[in-house]
Amino acid sequence: MRSYRGTHVLITGASSGLGAEFATRFAARGADVVLVARRADRLAELAAGLEREHGVTAVPIALDLSHPDAPAKLRAQLDERGIRVQSLVNNAGFGAKGPFADADPDRIQEMIALNVSSLVGLTRQFLPGLTGVLVNVASTAAYQPCPQMAVYGATKAFVLSFTEALAAETRGSGLRVVAVSPGPTSTEFFDVVGTRDAAVGRFQTAGQVVSRTMRELDRARPRPSVVSGRMNALSAAMATIAPRRFTLAVSARVLR
Repeated sequence: MRSYRGTHVLITGASSGLGAEFATRFAARGADVVLVARRADRLAELAAGLEREHGVTAVPIALDLSHPDAPAKLRAQLDERGIRVQSLVNNAGFGAKGPFADADPDRIQEMIALNVSSLVGLTRQFLPGLTGVLVNVASTAAYQPCPQMAVYGATKAFVLSFTEALAAETRGSGLRVVAVSPGPTSTEFFDVVGTRDAAVGRFQTAGQVVSRTMRELDRARPRPSVVSGRMNALSAAMATIAPRRFTLAVSARVLR
C-alpha cells in the first residue's frame, strides 16, 4: 500500500460522492488534501472531519470550476498559500439525459466546460509539478455513443482518450496516470441527471469505485485506464470489439 504522507492531493468535486471518498482514502494514507467544489459548507465539514480523524491538513476551497478562469484562479490561490500539489484527482463533472435537440444550450456548455475544459485546464496548470498520481474520472459511457446522453458520453470519451495519451507522454517520469471508468454509482450523479433510468448495469458504491482505483495506483505499473466492476469491464470490452453499428443500436435501446 502506497503512502502519500508529506504530499498534497488536489481533489475536485470533493463535497460528496466519489470526490469525498477519494479525499478520505488519500487522507488515510497520510496526504494533506485540497478539497474543491462549489458547496462551501459541505467542504468545510469534510475538511474538519479529515483533519480530526487522520491528523492531516485539509484545505477547502469553494469554486465553480465551470468558469473559464477557474483553473488559473485555483492555481494562483494555492501559490499564494505556498501549497505545492503533487497529485491531482479530476472528479468534478455531471450528466443529463434527454434528446440533444431538447437540451438547454447553456446547460450543454456548462457540462462541456466542467467535464472537459476544466479538467484539461487543471491538468495543464498542475501537470508539470505532479510527481504522485493523476486520476481522471471517466465513465463506462466513454466506450460507446450514448443516445439520450450524447454530450455526456462524448465528454467522457474525451476524458478517457486524453488520459491514456497523457499516460503515454509521462511514461518513465514516475507519475502514475489513470483514467477510472465507473458504471452506475450510488452518488448524487443521478439526482443531477434527474432519473436513475440512465443507469446501465448494477450499482456500485463510491467506496468500491475508489478501492478499485487505489488498487490500480498501488500496482508497480498501473494501467492507463481501468473500468470499475467486473461486469462493467466486460461490457466495455465488448463495446470496443463489437461492430460499431451494433454497439450503437444496443446503446440506443438501453438508454431510450
